[in-house]
Parts: sequence; structure tokens; C-alpha cells
Amino acid sequence: MKIVDAKGKNCPIPVVMTKKEIDAGAKELMVEVDNPIAVQNVSRLATAMSFDVATEEIDGGFRLTLTSNGAAADDNAVKEAIVSAQQCAPGGSWAVFVGRDVIGSGDRELGSSLMKMFFYTLSESDDLPTNILLMNDGVKLAVNNPDTIEHLQTLVNKGVELLVCGTCLNFYGLSEELKVGTVSNMYDILSRMQAATKVISL
Repeated sequence: MKIVDAKGKNCPIPVVMTKKEIDAGAKELMVEVDNPIAVQNVSRLATAMSFDVATEEIDGGFRLTLTSNGAAADDNAVKEAIVSAQQCAPGGSWAVFVGRDVIGSGDRELGSSLMKMFFYTLSESDDLPTNILLMNDGVKLAVNNPDTIEHLQTLVNKGVELLVCGTCLNFYGLSEELKVGTVSNMYDILSRMQAATKVISL
């Protein structure tokens, strides 16, 4: 059974980590957290995604055992669970909105290098965003930029949710080439921006 170790992670990271495993096809998993708020938020997500939840106290926290009951997920309830978890983040949550594949409007080579440095620095930081949202040219960072893809994957592995605009991928003919992140839509991207305490735009 897959074990998701989310101890030491503030909300909404435990929820994002749990959803990632369920989206990958997990039918049974255990999620370990160290605070009651995370228990509530993960349980809410699991229920929305049609999983039965059993909770027990363990040394240093709690263990939630999630088992799929075979029913269809309630997409609206899932979105509400994610937004609710974001709102519980200490000091609020924050998001990074990326609408370009370079930083700035000057030299493209410099702008591309700055973008790589930005995501490398962010991936090494202890203060991580809840979401990274890629639209327009920004989707190319998750497709054909190996250095940036590596840093984005590190962030996803640390529990950051990476949403990539599906309409934008289709426009550029890149739908089959996405290397990292989740294909998403305007509704979900907007909901993450609305839920965030602040949004940094690149």
C-alpha cells in the first residue's frame, strides 16, 4: 500500500500530495500527517473522491487509511476541498502565474536563463507556493525546456500543484508532449488564483 508521508507539511500540501497519488491510480493508500487540520482536509478530499477513510493516532501524528469505494468522484466537492485546504495555509497560500516562457521583455536568451534560475531558486526554498499556473507561452516551460522541467518536477515532488492550461497546449500543438504537471482549464486556474492570498505573476 502506498504511504504518503506528509508529516511536517502545512496545508494544503498534504491534500495536494494525496490527490496526486489518487490521480495516478491509487485505490488504497495511507496518509500520515501531524496536525488535526490536515486530517480534516485530507478526509474531506478523500470523501469527495469516493474513498472511505479510517483514522488512527500514531507516534508524532495521525495515519489516514484511504480505500476507494468504487463510486465516481464529485468534481465540485474535490475543487471545494482543495480551495478549503488552501485557505488553511499559515499566513495564507500563494500562487505563481506564468504567462510567458521568459522573464522580462528584453533579450530572450537572458529571459530564458532568468526563468530557469527563478524555478531553481524556488525549488530550493523552504517557502513554496501552493500552485504554479502555466498559461499561453508559459506552458512551453513544461514541454520543451529540460532545465525548467527538472525544477518544476522537483517542486511537484515537494507537493506544489502545477496546473497547465489545456487550451494553450492545444493551440501550440503540444497536448501530447507535456512532461510535468496536470492539464487543466480556466475554471480551475482561476479558482486557485481566487483562493490564494497572493499571486506572483511572471
